[in-house]
Amino acid sequence: MSNDRTAIREFRIEIPQADIDDLHDRLSRIRWSAQLPGHGWDRGVPVGYLKELAEYWRTEFDWRAQEAALNEFPQFVTEIDGLDVHFVHVRSPEPDALPLILTHGWPNSFVEFGKTIGMLADPRAHGLDAAQAFHVVVPSVPGFAFSEGPKELGMKPRKVAAMWAELMDRLGYRRFGAQGGDLGAYVTTELAILAPDRVVGVHIDGGIGMPTAADVPTMTPDERAEWDLMQQWMTGIDHHALLRAGAQTFAHAWTDSPVGLLAWLMHKFTEFTPLADLAEDVMDRDHLLTNISLYWFTNTAASSSWPMYNGLGEDGFAWPTGQKAVPTGVYSGGSALMLRLAERDNTIAHWPEGNTGNHFIAMELPEAHVADIRAFFAKVS
Repeated sequence: MSNDRTAIREFRIEIPQADIDDLHDRLSRIRWSAQLPGHGWDRGVPVGYLKELAEYWRTEFDWRAQEAALNEFPQFVTEIDGLDVHFVHVRSPEPDALPLILTHGWPNSFVEFGKTIGMLADPRAHGLDAAQAFHVVVPSVPGFAFSEGPKELGMKPRKVAAMWAELMDRLGYRRFGAQGGDLGAYVTTELAILAPDRVVGVHIDGGIGMPTAADVPTMTPDERAEWDLMQQWMTGIDHHALLRAGAQTFAHAWTDSPVGLLAWLMHKFTEFTPLADLAEDVMDRDHLLTNISLYWFTNTAASSSWPMYNGLGEDGFAWPTGQKAVPTGVYSGGSALMLRLAERDNTIAHWPEGNTGNHFIAMELPEAHVADIRAFFAKVS
């Protein structure tokens, strides 16, 4: 094997049994907090719910089965800009397949796409039209799962996009599509800005056309009423502010206590599923726990927080930057107001009406997510 760390090296997930035993031991010795007054999730994750979920994680969740399933995907590591980057690379059996790079969100990992990779890469095997197939590349964002975390300040979606362009070059993909949601929407948009001659189009789950206070003076009365309603929906823990100010402080607890990590991530996943009472009402419990287990086993509660403390905008949080260099498609487009604002900064080629779902569509509605990706790239490639 080459000693060149920039070479592409095969990778296989092999969590030591001692780490699994340690997790189970810690879960058997939880010091539970008292249940605070209130109803449901008014004060955060209820003690009773978390007790049941933690016991399931300890006694019923089968990490080895999930690990084996993940290892069915060919995985690799290569060094880019001084960091080891882990990625899944599934080549399609279809000769005219389009290379497609998928970027996951926070607090997620590459397992976000575990249910969609097969349908995208080998549609024929899933009863889909083989004319629209993809060579699928799913990197782990620096600091997430098996990719090394940033070693200094300054990591931004634009830097990740430059790393992805280099990765696709190493894989021999000159022209390709890009897709992402949440953090992935930022990286995907920056990739189009960075390499418009290489990116066929970008498909994102949402996040463009979102109005801000600066747009209020231009709104019609109906749009202003919609804006007022949006303000009522924007509730929950502001993880951007929390991790911008105290990422290291909170990471100590999440790194030392698996139930602390479980509570934090399930709180956020539940906030990200406003159309359901619980995240696991619409996403498979084992799928969620596989993601949470990866955060635990790879010790990435701290290193994955860079999007918040480095900021997704110039002064903290901002919605993804628009770009008109390549066509854009959106899974959940939104209202006429959002379309008007999205068209101001983007070349919209796909804005479907009626798509449903919450924040992490690939986990919740994998068939619908794949269908929408296929519909968009059929228009632009």
